[in-house]
Amino acid sequence: MTASFDLAAYLRRIGFAGEARPDLATLRGLHLAHATTLPFENLDIQMGLPIRLDLASLQDKLVRRRRGGYCFEQNTLFQAALRAIGFEPRACEARVRWGALEVLPRTHMLLLVPVEGQDWLADVGFGGEGLLHPVPVDGQPHDPFHHAYRVVQDGGLWVLQSCHDGVWEDLYAFVPEARLPVDFEVANHYTATHPDSRFVKILTAQLPGPEVRRILRNRAYAEIRGEAVEGRELAPEEVIPVLREAFGLEVPDGARFRALEG
Repeated sequence: MTASFDLAAYLRRIGFAGEARPDLATLRGLHLAHATTLPFENLDIQMGLPIRLDLASLQDKLVRRRRGGYCFEQNTLFQAALRAIGFEPRACEARVRWGALEVLPRTHMLLLVPVEGQDWLADVGFGGEGLLHPVPVDGQPHDPFHHAYRVVQDGGLWVLQSCHDGVWEDLYAFVPEARLPVDFEVANHYTATHPDSRFVKILTAQLPGPEVRRILRNRAYAEIRGEAVEGRELAPEEVIPVLREAFGLEVPDGARFRALEG
């Protein structure tokens, strides 16, 4: 998987200038740089284009063409970078619980990375609510940039939670067992093409940061600072400029998104 991976180009794309070594400081630095640079987005699904998870396609899209992607794309790319540096990440499947009213299929990908005798949950593909730094799988709260997370047990599952106004809320639940790329191909096909998939129904771009988290869903745009939310409804002609300016995405002129057409 790492044989054709251009680590130097990836590091330039995320703006990581330090020495990349298989240690905790590097994992934290890479995670922050990736999560705050490569937006979570589903523009290709909305434009009727396929989502490809092979490494060549991911490097072309996310690195060379300066696009973003969703969890399968983001975390597959991040996994390749970590392996190229010398980490041994394992990819796991999760069921999203955030905002869910029923049990959802396993349509999220995350990474568990053993570092310095401890498993760390690394996930650069959960969008605006997602992690900026990896979180140790130790059941304790961790508060990077005033946004607390923890990984707790729920029966045989591990659950990533975030804290809002003193209340812990589930983001997703997973079994800490490695899955194969073909498993994510199946989940990716459902997520990218099934008519009931939220990514088929809704255009989204999301980018977390230490001070502000930016989220676009269809034409609703919000900037979140701590617990303060400032948002507005965009005019149709504002969508592409916001994708370019707020999220740094190279969007073609005249791009049309299925969620905004109906």
